[in-house]
Amino acid sequence: MAALLLAGGAALVPVIMAAPAQAADDTSADAIAETYAALLERDYVYPDIGKRYAAAIRAAIASGRYAPLSGDALAKALDATVNGVSPDGHLRVRPPEGSTPVAPPAGSGPPRAAPVSLPPVEQPGWIAPGVAYIRFNLFPMDAAVTAQAAKFMADHADAKAIIFDIRTHRGGGLDQMDVIFPWLFDKPTRLVTMATRTSVDAAGGSPIAGVPTLRQVGGDPGMVAREHWATPNGDKRLHDAKIFVLTSGASGSAAEHFALAMKHTGRGTLVGSATGGANHFGYGEELGGGFQAFIPVGRTYDPVTGKDWEGEGVAPDVAVAPADALVRVLTDLGVATGEARRLSDLHLPKAPMERRRPRGAR
Repeated sequence: MAALLLAGGAALVPVIMAAPAQAADDTSADAIAETYAALLERDYVYPDIGKRYAAAIRAAIASGRYAPLSGDALAKALDATVNGVSPDGHLRVRPPEGSTPVAPPAGSGPPRAAPVSLPPVEQPGWIAPGVAYIRFNLFPMDAAVTAQAAKFMADHADAKAIIFDIRTHRGGGLDQMDVIFPWLFDKPTRLVTMATRTSVDAAGGSPIAGVPTLRQVGGDPGMVAREHWATPNGDKRLHDAKIFVLTSGASGSAAEHFALAMKHTGRGTLVGSATGGANHFGYGEELGGGFQAFIPVGRTYDPVTGKDWEGEGVAPDVAVAPADALVRVLTDLGVATGEARRLSDLHLPKAPMERRRPRGAR
């Protein structure tokens, strides 16, 4: 299963592990909260933090915090509890379909704008002579999108430069990456390392087990580590092409995986601002009563430093305002400033490029 790196605001991946036992037909707020606590305690990537999450939720249950709540109010209260312990860019409880959003508390600032619905791929093609451009908003589990990514690479294999715009990329999996990377490297190359909590892996719940481009290696105690590798496809035309990756604070999860792979290997230049800081991959679970949660069970990190990007994001190589990133790249490639600005305006993403705080974080 490759849909594993979804940011907190994206759709949940399918359920792949059994939830802790719940009393038959008990969909009370306290039962939903206890199921969430048990899942975090059992499967969260860091066992000590998972236990702290569970303890905080159970303390709130005991205090009567959740009992009068339902729908979006309950989801927000659970989010606030866990993020009050330790913010995580992927932790999120989703209320049942059709729940009415509750107003934010007084003094919490302006409400977050509703997410913009975007297609996975936008504006692929030649943006300037010899320069190819493509914007990814998502890496979905979708064979048609994977085929579209593969076709883009083949159709632009004579490019002198490729610009990957991930400024509004909200996450996904490895499928599209794994048809892009083979074009860009001239030898087998280790990209990043992904580590899953051992108990989850042993129970058959790892969302990355069996992915062909991942190789299992030794890792930290309590974790099963797999390295993501790029294997050349035999076509050498893009080996010397310049690769640029446009980033912003809205670049989340799988977008950050892509960015770190390009940065760690030195194969691409990141231009823009630091990414969103949502590192941990995992899976979706049913909590009962129509509530769903994303449970982070692993992390992705630089295999040399051991550092991941949770909370901080992946830093750009060239720091500029995200709205100016394309202008900077095009002018560096020799496009006149006025023309670069015109092209940038034509390719400006329609969604916000600011970092998204974990819901419920203070």
